[in-house]
Amino acid sequence: MTSSTRPLLNRRLAEFGTTIFAEMSALATRTGAINLGQGFPDTDGPEEIREAAVRALRDGRGNQYPPGPGVPELRTAIAAHQQRRYGLDHDPDTGVLVTAGATEAIAATLLALVEPGDEVIALEPYYDSYAACVAMAGGTRVPVTLRPHEGAFRLDLDELRAAVTDRTRLLLINTPHNPTGTVLGRAELTAIAELAVERDLLVVTDEVYEHLVFDDAEHLPLAGFPGMRERTVTIGSAGKTFSFTGWKVGWVTAAPALVSAVRSAKQFLTYVASGPFQYAVAEALALPDSFFAGFRADMLAKRDLLAAGLADAGFAVFRPAGTYFVTTDIRPLGESDGFAFCRALPERAGVVAVPNAVFYDHREEGAPFVRFAFCKRTSVLQEAVERLKAVR
Repeated sequence: MTSSTRPLLNRRLAEFGTTIFAEMSALATRTGAINLGQGFPDTDGPEEIREAAVRALRDGRGNQYPPGPGVPELRTAIAAHQQRRYGLDHDPDTGVLVTAGATEAIAATLLALVEPGDEVIALEPYYDSYAACVAMAGGTRVPVTLRPHEGAFRLDLDELRAAVTDRTRLLLINTPHNPTGTVLGRAELTAIAELAVERDLLVVTDEVYEHLVFDDAEHLPLAGFPGMRERTVTIGSAGKTFSFTGWKVGWVTAAPALVSAVRSAKQFLTYVASGPFQYAVAEALALPDSFFAGFRADMLAKRDLLAAGLADAGFAVFRPAGTYFVTTDIRPLGESDGFAFCRALPERAGVVAVPNAVFYDHREEGAPFVRFAFCKRTSVLQEAVERLKAVR
């Protein structure tokens, strides 16, 4: 017990309370509603990869501290994955760092590269840990808002250019983009690369949904664009691709100097994590292309099922080009407050969603938008669609 009147939580984190995901998941548990709020699958990934983790445990691999940068097998597999899919060469020893999920990769990167007072530009709406990590680093976040246009959320490149100042240190880019499902195209990424080179900016790209792109969309790593190799930190994750979100295996790939900087911060966060799972993810990354194609096809069918059901229930639907989230506009339902709508939805229809406003600095920009996850079993989505008819 303390008698001090000074707040216990430091001012950098004072604006951050319990995450919306914890709140809405608790609401789902309390009401028995179908949880389409938090983005985690309700089935496990490939059986052979689970067995690889069991085998590592039984063989005594990873039961003690793994190497600080990650086990060599995984670092080699990550480097091979980047080369095979994107033609990006990384030395497994100097260009790859394994982290406790993508969230730690983001935190370690921002803590390593951002000085107090530096400005960090992020695409709004953004994954909620971005704002907290910028704050912990002492930086100032500068949002550039993706806005609805012709059925999708679009980046205004002129607005992005205008946001860069002499204090800007870093661009934090997320593609495929959570929560909107936008996938930045070649022209947009070219413009971002040119801006970064012109203004001598570092860029962090969160690409955890790289294998979840649909229709005509294509994932293009920013690190592959001219002038970007030495200034880009690319973040990846096994959780989203292989449906093992609890394993918390992520990674950073970058030029050796950047990886060294990020490792300097990462070693004082978790130090190391997920030992046996690292060996299993190494095997997962070597799965044939047919696995990734099948995973994408399965999620595409689920996207279409949920999107059609939401539209039938009266939502305006932004059909995502990537990720496993659908953003909707609730104004056609006569609603405008996403928080109130999501808090009432479990009782009203037995479904949980997340209000997009939590991903905005400018809460009014996101007020009418609500996000649903479709990384669930088909039968669960079918039941959710049936229940959502109650909101019509």
